Amino acid sequence: MSQPALLVLEDGRSFAGTSYGAAGETFGEAVFTTGMTGYQETLTDPSYHRQIVTQTAPHIGNTGINDEDDESHKIWVAGYVVRDPARVPSNWRATRSLDDQLKSQGVVGISGIDTRALTRHLRERGAMRAAISTEILDPAELLTKVLEQPAMAGSDLATQVTTETAYVVPAEGDKRFTVVALDLGIKSMTPKRMAERGIEVHVLPATASLEEVLALNPDGIFMSNGPGDPETTEHPTQLLKALLEQNKPYFGICFGNQVFGRALGLGTFKLKYGHRGINQPVLDRATGKVEITAQNHGFAVDAPLDAAVETPYGTAEVSHVSLNDNVVEGLKLTGRDGKLLAFSVQYHPEAAAGPHDSAYLFDRFVELMEGRA
Repeated sequence: MSQPALLVLEDGRSFAGTSYGAAGETFGEAVFTTGMTGYQETLTDPSYHRQIVTQTAPHIGNTGINDEDDESHKIWVAGYVVRDPARVPSNWRATRSLDDQLKSQGVVGISGIDTRALTRHLRERGAMRAAISTEILDPAELLTKVLEQPAMAGSDLATQVTTETAYVVPAEGDKRFTVVALDLGIKSMTPKRMAERGIEVHVLPATASLEEVLALNPDGIFMSNGPGDPETTEHPTQLLKALLEQNKPYFGICFGNQVFGRALGLGTFKLKYGHRGINQPVLDRATGKVEITAQNHGFAVDAPLDAAVETPYGTAEVSHVSLNDNVVEGLKLTGRDGKLLAFSVQYHPEAAAGPHDSAYLFDRFVELMEGRA
């Protein structure tokens, strides 16, 4: 017999459904993702830490869970919301069902609700605090607990998901460069994409010092995606400022784009409901090409779209823009010597589970390091 479950949003809207995954109670920020595929990568993306994720695609779990597609060592979502879970997985790589995986890792979910109505509500009202419970089925009682939870704005979460110890992802084939990657919530596919290009990647904790970074004599610096409010990332921001002062080539993805913006003296702000999915159109302003991108972020950089910004390290400009809402999707920094010094994007060029329109950005990073070798 199915177990009832309840989802309650902080504005009082509630949805009654059926337990999916582990029984219990969980709290987080309610968001939605528009990806039709790639739920395993979504669940294991550290950027989703402390978020209750709604899948807008109605049928989830068809391909089960395999041992190859995880983006980290665990599921990070705080809770999971689906409309119609697959009863039986069907894929030659599957080793277990999604439901079993959620249960084994204690992830509380809910199914059988109108996820279209929930998504429309979040688009109109914005991402907000929420809870899923199989223990409290009274909306008013559960709402009281929701309102006691901290908001996402002001939350320092990168230090909660970063690696505890440094590790190395060796270059595939001949080693060409050494890169230090600061782990703010890194996905496993990111250093792999660099290793494929002959880069030896030293992944360091978010708390790594300037001395620890420079001791590795890196050819380039990388900062990863991650969860939380970029205004709380004081240490990574100061670290990046010091590295830019030394003309270290830099590439940032997602949270790394926001840290880059703050290092350049720009602000950041919280989006109403964020960009999450694998179908987000972005314009590369240098080439005029439109890329379909994978995204997962609730904050953005506040920068002028049509004016350069003078910084202590050179001239900064917006390089990429969202075609949905004109949000900044990339930055570039021309150094004091007139050559490109650093760049970043708000989306995910490593793109597991796709698309791969933006994979060239890793080649651009290689070219950047070659140009400054």
